[in-house]
Amino acid sequence: MGLYRLTNITQVYNGRTILNIPHLAIKQGEILAVVGPSGAGKSSLLRLLNFLEMPATGEILFAGAGVNGRIPLDIRRRVTTVFQTPGLLNRSVAANIRYGLRLRGQSLGAAELDQLLARLGLTGLEKHRPGQLSAGEAQRVALARALVIQPEVLLLDEPTANLDPYNVGLIEQIVRQENEAKGITAVLITHNIFQARRLAHRTALLLSGQLVEVGETEQFFTTPQQEKTAAFLRGELVY
Repeated sequence: MGLYRLTNITQVYNGRTILNIPHLAIKQGEILAVVGPSGAGKSSLLRLLNFLEMPATGEILFAGAGVNGRIPLDIRRRVTTVFQTPGLLNRSVAANIRYGLRLRGQSLGAAELDQLLARLGLTGLEKHRPGQLSAGEAQRVALARALVIQPEVLLLDEPTANLDPYNVGLIEQIVRQENEAKGITAVLITHNIFQARRLAHRTALLLSGQLVEVGETEQFFTTPQQEKTAAFLRGELVY
């Protein structure tokens, strides 16, 4: 079942076309990885999917409803993003994790917090502030803050860039578990083609704002349908 459907989408900044996507469908309950070099338009696509921006032209459908215009709060709350930079508040780990729930007038009990901290390898850090955390710990706090509000869609913008293998593996494991156990839809923006192959059900390639190819991940990597995709995977495209 399609959750997002993008048709004839363009995005323009300062007269320059950043995205030109005739069609893209994102299935409910899938993990879709979007790969491509810097400047390909990956983060711009993510901002459209999170309703932070509207496209210059075209139509975006979410759960069958058009979202080109004022987005109702209940729709926005179904989607959340974890960015490359965690952007934590200058307060404790526990307060950061509870922040989104507090904005919604909800609470998180001590037992639930402890369980979440344990899942993300943060036990014992609940009173720490961001300056006391490693880069990997801070990113895991950002992920916990996103998951605790139970989104339907999790958008991940280079969430493991510059992290060590332990943190990369733990974050990938949590995303996979959320997808398998709760059916969460995830869109992963990454430069790391190996991560895409490990984690995603389908993989898409963006080059210069153009959607070159979208396919089942194993097919995408073993038998790409487009020569540009094959060249990108071979490391032959230089930008």
